[in-house]
Amino acid sequence: MDRIAETDIDALAALLEELSGYPTDRRIMRDELLAVMADPAYILLGARSGEILAGTAMGIVCRDLVGECRPFLVVENVIVSNEHRGKGVGKELMAALEREAKAHRCLYVNIVSGMHRSGAHRFYESVGYPPDAARGFRKFLSGGSS
Repeated sequence: MDRIAETDIDALAALLEELSGYPTDRRIMRDELLAVMADPAYILLGARSGEILAGTAMGIVCRDLVGECRPFLVVENVIVSNEHRGKGVGKELMAALEREAKAHRCLYVNIVSGMHRSGAHRFYESVGYPPDAARGFRKFLSGGSS
């Protein structure tokens, strides 16, 4: 388990295209990846099988102004390639994100998953995220896609 590097861009794009079903503009992605890598609030992890990028997950540490004012972690873009699913890669990614969240003093972790992703929902439940702990909402703005 390690941080994603700029040299991972093609493998990362392939994984994210598998997740979203949409092609990724690698020129734009490179600029965004460099910005993410430079921002200490972002945690972009890669799980490897040998030299192959088998999975990735991104966490964003968000500041909070409630109670003890402890930050929380938002998890996005969790994907393990089809050929590496069922081998514990996703569990390793989530455990690594949780370790990072604890190191940042995060109070909790938020995950939003599309309603149609029942397999992902079962996975999140299996690693300790109860489905009824919160209810999420998402609204795509102009230019966004589902």
